[in-house]
Amino acid sequence: MVDAVARKADAWLSQARHDLAAAQANADDGRHALACFLCQQSAEKAVTAFLFKSGAEQVWGHSLADLCEDALAFDQSFDLVKSIAVMLDKHFLGARYPQSLPGGVPAEAYEATDSGRALEIAGDVFAAVQQRMDAS
Repeated sequence: MVDAVARKADAWLSQARHDLAAAQANADDGRHALACFLCQQSAEKAVTAFLFKSGAEQVWGHSLADLCEDALAFDQSFDLVKSIAVMLDKHFLGARYPQSLPGGVPAEAYEATDSGRALEIAGDVFAAVQQRMDAS
């Protein structure tokens, strides 16, 4: 059972790593809205990996604020992760749907500064999660 839990957590962390690499590739190609969404996805999957590794049987939702709040039950230092991860939540819808931006579409509204900041945050979340998972 423990091996199955570890494999599940590792699979989620592996996908988070791939999403982060895809975010970087999209940012490099000028697809900044997609890069920001993938950064949110990477962080979401990394925190999900931590939750599974910590013993959560089910993980629900996409909100990093909520997922990090759940992670606090396992590791109180997750308040620091939460303080930066929540900044990616706005990209879950905002980077994908035209109705989320008044008078514009995400593909035209997002810029390199947006994806650069999202990549920095997602990288920090990934590193923090990986560090905590390695320590357990």
